[in-house]
Amino acid sequence: MTDEVGCLKAQLEEKEKEIVALKNKLAHLEKSNASVLELYEKVTPLTPLKAKASLSNEDIMRYSRQLLLPELGVQGQLNLSKTSVLVVGCGGLGCPLAQYLAAAGIGRLGLLDYDEVELSNLHRQVLHGEENQDQAKALSAANAVKRLNSTVECIPYHLQLSSENALQLIQQYPQPTTWQASGVSRCSENGGAVYNYRGGPCYRCLYPVPPPSETVTNCSDGGVLGVVPGIMGCFQALEVLKIASGQGSSCGQQLVMFDAQDARFRSIKLRPKQAGCAVCGENPSVTQLVDYEAFCGSAATDKCRKLNLLSRDQRITVQDYKSIIDTAEPHLLLDVRPLVEVDICHLPTSLNIPLSSLEYRKSEHIQLLQESISQLKQQMEGDCRPPVYVICKMGNDSQKAVQVMEKMSGSEVDSITVKDISGGLMAWANRIDPTFPQY
Repeated sequence: MTDEVGCLKAQLEEKEKEIVALKNKLAHLEKSNASVLELYEKVTPLTPLKAKASLSNEDIMRYSRQLLLPELGVQGQLNLSKTSVLVVGCGGLGCPLAQYLAAAGIGRLGLLDYDEVELSNLHRQVLHGEENQDQAKALSAANAVKRLNSTVECIPYHLQLSSENALQLIQQYPQPTTWQASGVSRCSENGGAVYNYRGGPCYRCLYPVPPPSETVTNCSDGGVLGVVPGIMGCFQALEVLKIASGQGSSCGQQLVMFDAQDARFRSIKLRPKQAGCAVCGENPSVTQLVDYEAFCGSAATDKCRKLNLLSRDQRITVQDYKSIIDTAEPHLLLDVRPLVEVDICHLPTSLNIPLSSLEYRKSEHIQLLQESISQLKQQMEGDCRPPVYVICKMGNDSQKAVQVMEKMSGSEVDSITVKDISGGLMAWANRIDPTFPQY
């Protein structure tokens, strides 16, 4: 009965937090509605963008420094003013991209993002501020762009690009007819290229099969230094401006790689358009849009993913683990996060052995685990199987660790009962200890 009451109290506290968050979100949305910009939550037909016949005196003054460039000049600036660009994602890449396109005088800028601004976004998503928390990213970015250049037409879309709306939406942004992609991961190499450009390869030409979903890292899982997507977003803006102004891009068949750790760029020549490509080849098998989340096996989000690898009896809740602590039951708490995350925050009784050390059977860590289990057995009576509870940030790596440990031979780890703590430390912070840091 006591455990049930504690569980109900924890659930009530969580619901109260949700109510407070919803009230804050409502206040921000009501404030947002007062904006001069209309936030689109569905695809709405747009009127054709009117081309300028000449530059005004104000245009000449505003863009004077780039008008002096022979590669751009007056005609290039007029080309920019009649160009529509759709930016998908107003995050670490989309913010600097939109900022520089607007500053340069792009005629129409569509800003699409399904998400709201969070505090953890601000170190890299530079169009948003503290006052924009819980506001739709698309609207926050559009307001920032309008403050920078009021002559640019901004269309904020608070929705997710999908197979249902992509064609209808993208057809309204016909120039430049190109796809751009960049990869940002920690401070390692990041790449950018222009795809499907002037007979060059499309993305599927180069990557016909998606990588395993569990190998794909996002900012929430792997981390990112804010300036890195900023650099790549500026690279994207450069190529869009070159194409839109009439200069053309030199990245149609090459991938520009940026090594942030060593501060160097290099170019890799891409293979040409493939005749057998499923999308753009001579006999394409993909003739209509597909659900890419289903195709890739992962969601189009930078939020932490929630895996479900174990059965219910292999997992316990944070409330269950709190009861184990309160009753002082002998056990081992194994934290399988990398040391850099453990330095941010950890439960004081935990033993840290990273998941990678378990996967690769690092001898010093396996020996440490064996010694800890042996000490635990000495605290227990009879032939009970020592209980080991595994925790990580969100409950993903801990599930993998349980699978790894269950496959270990008896010589590596003595007979134990190993379970994952569902939801990990972030669930602990949300449901048990609100003073525990979240990251």
